[in-house]
Formats: sequence, C-alpha cells, structure tokens
Amino acid sequence: MNASAWTLLLLFLVVLGLLAWPIGRFLAALCDGRLPHWMQRVEAPLYRLAGVSAGESMHWRSYALALLAFNALGGLVVYGLQRLQAVLPLNPAGMAAVSPDSSFNTAVAFVTNTNWQGYAGESTMSYLTQMLGLTVQNFLSAATGIAVAFALARGFAARRTDGRGFVGNFWVDTTRITVWLLLPLSFVVAVFFAGQGVIQNFDSYKTVTTVEAQAYQQPKNGPDGQPLKDPAGNPVMEDANTTTQTLAMGPVASQEAIKMVGTNGGGFFNANSAHPYENPTALANFVQMLAIFLIPAALCFAFGRVVGDLRQGWAVLAAMTVMFVIAVVVLLPAEQAGNPLLGALGVDQATSALQAGGNMEGKEVRFGINASALFAAVTTAASCGAVNAMHDSLTPIGGLVPLVLMQLGEVVFGGVGSGLYGMLIFAILAVFIAGLMIGRTPEYLGKKIEVHEMKLTSVAILVTPILVLAGTALAVSMVDGKAGIANPGAHGFSEILYALTSAGNNNGSAFAGLSANTPFYNALLGLVMWLGRFGVIVPVLAIAGALAAKKRLPETAGTMPTHGPLFVSLLIGTVLLVGLLNYVPALALGPVVEHLMLWK
Repeated sequence: MNASAWTLLLLFLVVLGLLAWPIGRFLAALCDGRLPHWMQRVEAPLYRLAGVSAGESMHWRSYALALLAFNALGGLVVYGLQRLQAVLPLNPAGMAAVSPDSSFNTAVAFVTNTNWQGYAGESTMSYLTQMLGLTVQNFLSAATGIAVAFALARGFAARRTDGRGFVGNFWVDTTRITVWLLLPLSFVVAVFFAGQGVIQNFDSYKTVTTVEAQAYQQPKNGPDGQPLKDPAGNPVMEDANTTTQTLAMGPVASQEAIKMVGTNGGGFFNANSAHPYENPTALANFVQMLAIFLIPAALCFAFGRVVGDLRQGWAVLAAMTVMFVIAVVVLLPAEQAGNPLLGALGVDQATSALQAGGNMEGKEVRFGINASALFAAVTTAASCGAVNAMHDSLTPIGGLVPLVLMQLGEVVFGGVGSGLYGMLIFAILAVFIAGLMIGRTPEYLGKKIEVHEMKLTSVAILVTPILVLAGTALAVSMVDGKAGIANPGAHGFSEILYALTSAGNNNGSAFAGLSANTPFYNALLGLVMWLGRFGVIVPVLAIAGALAAKKRLPETAGTMPTHGPLFVSLLIGTVLLVGLLNYVPALALGPVVEHLMLWK
C-alpha cells in the first residue's frame, strides 16, 4: 500500500470513530428507553393508533412473531407495487409491470436488507415503486436489524429477572429507531448528497444531444419490417449512429441516503454508486463509506453502555477494526499491482502523473484504485452491497477479499444491527471454547453459557454456510444454473459462489458476469435471502430470551475478562476459524485457482 492509501484508511477510521461515539450514546438511550419527554409525547399518538403500550415488554417468541409478520407484510406490499406499477401514478417513463419471479426476488431482497438487484432500476422501476416500496423497506429492514441487536443487548444487560425471557417491544423499538435515528440521519445525508450533485426530482427522463455521434449496431429489418436472420438463425446486424442520449431522472438523493445509512445497498440506477447521479464526487464517495459503517460502529459503543461496561463495546469494535484493516491491506495492493498477464504483453500498469496504474478495469477514474478498493472492502464488510466499481473486474485476490468478508458472516462491522448481534454470537462461542480449555463453566457478561445457548449459537452460525454451499452446489449442477454463467471455468464458479454468498449473508453486491435475472436464480436467491436473514434472527432472539431469563452473576477472581487484548485475539481467531473454514474448499475452486492461472 502506498502512502496515499494509508492516509485514506487512517482518515476514514478516525472520522468514523469521532462520528460514531455520540451516536452510540444516543443508541444506548434508545435501547434503554431514556428519551426526552418531548420525544415520548410525539410517539404517544403513534402507539395509541396502533394499540401498543410503550411500556409493555414482549417475550422473545412474541417479539420474533411480530418481527416475522411485519416483514412478511412488507414483502407483500413491495411485490404488489411492482406487479401493479403500470397502472399506478408517478410512472413518467411508463414502466411495465415487473415479472412475477423478479418481483418476488426484489421484494425478498429489500425486506431482508439484502437489496440484491437482478434488474436495471432506471429501466424497470417507477418512481412510486422506488419510493413507496424500495426506499420504505430500506428504513424498515434496517430498523429490524437494529431492533434485534437491542433485544440481544437487553438479554445480556438484564440483572434481575423473573425468568420469563422478556427482551423489549418490537413495535416500540422499530418506531423509535426509524423516527429518531434513521429518518434524521438520512435527511442530513440526503441534503449533503444533493449539494454534491446527486439528483432529486420527479422529472420525466431527459433526451439530450451528445457532443459526438455514437456508433452502435442494431438488428436489420427486411422489406416486410421483420428482423432478418442469417442461415444459423442469428439476427443480422447493421451499423447505426445517434446524436442523442436519454438521461434517467428521479428522486435519487433520498434513496441514496438510507441506502448507505441503513447498509442496504439498492441502487436507483443499475450502475449503483458508480453512477455520477448517485455518487458524483470524491467527497460524496468518502461520506458514503462513512455512512455505511456509522451505525454498525456506533452500536458497539451503545452495547458497552447498555451492559454497563464500555470496555466490552471497545473490545468488539477492536476485533472488527483489526479484521477490516487486514482485509484492506490485502485488497488494495492486489488492485494496485495490476494484472501480470497484461504486464507480460507490455501494457504499462505503473502509477504515474498521467495514469492511476494498477488494475483500473471496471473502476471509475474519478475515484481511482484507493477509493474503489476501500469502498469494496467497506460494502462487503458491512451488509450493504452498494458498489462504486465492478467487483467482477477485481483481480482474483482482490475478489477473494470481498467474498471472505461476506463469508465471515458480515461481522466485520457488518450490517446495522446484524453486525453486532453476529459478532456477539461469535463472542459466545469464543467464551465457550475458552471455558473448555480452562475447565470452567463459560460466562459472558455475567451470564452462564450453557447447552441451550450453545445449540442456538450453532444454529445461528451454521445456517448461512449451509444455504450458501448447498445453493452453489445446486446452481452448478443444474442446466438452468449453468446457463447464467458468462465466463466458464474458475471465474464462472466464483460468480455463482459470490451470488449465493451475497444472498445468504444479505449483502446484495455481485460478480455481475452472472445472468441472474432468470426464474431459476430469482427463486433460488430469494429463498436463500429469506432463510439467511430470518434463519439467523430467530435463534438470536431465542438466545436473547434465554439470557434475559438468567440472573447476571457478579464478576469474581476466576471470571475470564472479555475486554482485553487476549479476548480480542480469541474472538478474531474464532471468527476466522469457524466463519471461514466452512468455505475453504469452495474458495480453492474459484478465486484461488484464478490467481494461480495468472502465474502459470
């Protein structure tokens, strides 16, 4: 890594820490219900309208059922909006109804905070669908993840208990997180983005005259107006040119803000954050990266406050930061080094005053390698999926890093809420392993970790690898799965593995060489996204209930400290050992083989 890369990384982490600290204090107040009186007065009519008592806590099963029902209803709404958008208002481009399989896939993607997109937004979704369906779910899916993290934190923090496993009120948590956290943050970020040049309008698409004529090919029609075909049945093409271009418009800044703040990742445009209307400047790009990590980092500080020991939050944050820095240190040099096959052909890939150097394929010149590679690490470490470069064009080692970050369970900061509760699941496993080594009953934050908690922890950890590996095996063994591969061989396998990894871990980014907008992939990825999200959330809530039902034991001389460098190292080792080993054979068949092929 060069000096400018280190400077960018250091600046990013410092600014992130300065912003996350005060937000962490506020998140702790939200979790504990310590809100100013005026906020409670604003909330009161909402609770009365919904028939909810703000002071009534829910058993973990009731909390889980409310969460599942709420998200299922959200999925039905998003599906219906897509299917009916042709007859609904705010559709100036006259978008047709989205196909049933694509509608299902997109509805599940946005409800689960995955935001996988098998379509081009500017040519598929109306303004109403983008706003009322996708943007609303960006808020609600993010609030759902944070609510689960709150429930788990309360389970650890509970000191006196009646043994009934109450973890809070899902409706109150979701309301407060949306109204007092996500909306204000998104408003500020949206105004900033608009100031940087991100568009926000309801105009019809604009047809503009280009500076130069653009040459292209189009099917040639015969005298009868029907497309001509050659003897092999392929369409006959003819040269053409145009001096006009259609520019998509829309309410982009408002969706872009919550896309980042909520670690959602769904782009208004097909090019996502590589599009100049979504991410126009280097400063906007930097703020987008900050917005992705902001709440996940702040939740670590909030966790320390909720459990009454700030050191616990610092320990979790330290483990996340160390793994993130290691990922960046591997990814950036791989992209800066370029492609050795091109070097052998005499292509100059050296950095100079006239060129960025390295592997610039698929990257925006206005960002360069440093900002593009850092963005790739940020978006896959978090459960975001927004991209400002083509991940399919990364070098094999460069593509391996985003894959690994997702396969770790997206606990390296992770998604809003999901990163924290995922890391705490690994922390439970870490203290269990430590307890076995020293012959003591494992404890974490004064709560004994017993057989019931370990069974649930195993389920939460194993759900995603099973879905990813079984889904990948199914896709590569079926004709419909192999039909979507554009690059046969090791890279084609990597594309499928990346797609299932992204879906199972609720990320949403892609090696876009895979043609995934087919009934087969829409159904498979939709199922994997749903189970990957809620197959983890339900066991986590069960663990929260089990912990809340236990008394918090006082710390003794024999209690293993869970806030120092030793525990941080143990936690990192557990994440790498358990989270990554599941995928080593699959990675060897994809990115590792690709890398070796560059040096054959």
